Amino acid sequence: MNARQKPDPALTKQSFQIEGMTCASCVRRVEIAIVKVRGVKSASVNLATETAEVVFEGIPAADAVIAAINGAGYEVATETMVIEIEGMTCASCVRRVELAIAAVPGVLKASVNLATEGATVQSAGPVPAAAVEAAIRQAGYVPRLANAAGASAAADARQEAKDREL
Repeated sequence: MNARQKPDPALTKQSFQIEGMTCASCVRRVEIAIVKVRGVKSASVNLATETAEVVFEGIPAADAVIAAINGAGYEVATETMVIEIEGMTCASCVRRVELAIAAVPGVLKASVNLATEGATVQSAGPVPAAAVEAAIRQAGYVPRLANAAGASAAADARQEAKDREL
């Protein structure tokens, strides 16, 4: 009988976008550097897509993997997203949201600002906005993905309304 294998819940998979690889030797150098990182079960690097798929045992050590890739002479592309957050009232709220966002796999850094009611999230590769929003909700706050174009359009509309009043 062919029994289906269930995925191990203790394993976490994460992708990293790598810049600067030019050949199979580069791929091998990056794979060797990544698998030396504590907690990494396996790494598969693809030259064509310039990505590394890393499987972690336990808590992902994305910072250590990025350091290993940088140490091998390559760069990891990072992405940034901005999320508006409603309901924060104090520094304790800020810390709670930062910890919740930082726990999302792939997130490298979360910086939350109480005054602007927003978070800037830096990640190694694509992290689903829904995962970050779910973490914020779990912490007890209301997230809204900030849209730079929408925000500037709203600001322009407010300015036009003020100009008409004058």
